Amino acid sequence: MFNSKKKAEEPAAEEIKKTFETAGANNNAKEETAKTDTSEAAEKKDPVDVPALQKALESAKAEADKLKSDFEQLNDVKLRLAAEYDNFRKRSQREKDAIYSDATASAVTALLPIIDNVERALAAENASAEDMRKGVEMINTQAAKAFEKLGVTSYGAAGEVFDPNIHHCVGTVDAEGVESGAIALVLQKGYKLGDKVIRPAMVQVAN
Repeated sequence: MFNSKKKAEEPAAEEIKKTFETAGANNNAKEETAKTDTSEAAEKKDPVDVPALQKALESAKAEADKLKSDFEQLNDVKLRLAAEYDNFRKRSQREKDAIYSDATASAVTALLPIIDNVERALAAENASAEDMRKGVEMINTQAAKAFEKLGVTSYGAAGEVFDPNIHHCVGTVDAEGVESGAIALVLQKGYKLGDKVIRPAMVQVAN
């Protein structure tokens, strides 16, 4: 009875063994297939395109050379502009100094005849009061002509409306026949060069 049972179990064991062996073989086949697929995928990857990389490198180098050239040109322009501006500044300063010098020389030239007459008057001996008065009047006329030549005009007269922009008020007074706020008395004439006030007129204003 036991032998019969043992004989019945042997085919079953053999069948189980075969099942495990088949399963192992299938697993090995799957692993080999996976390895093959991986190798094929690796072989299918694109190789490094050396010519394309060289071309890109050459293009980048050309761009860098162009940028360097542009920078050098701009730097050269900047240096030339800086030099031109410095020359312009120096030239303008020289012209400004020359204008001031020429204007001063012109003013002195216009005033020299007046100074000459003052010196003559002072050098005169035993001159009468009438002669001295005439001499001063001549000098005053010369001064007026010199100022006219220079473009200088005098202003300030009694009866004019007081303007604080061109008049310097040193007090107020009661003045008959003069409207309130008008100039009653001129203590010192004012002078202009065009519209520019050289010296404001010193005045007293009517109450």
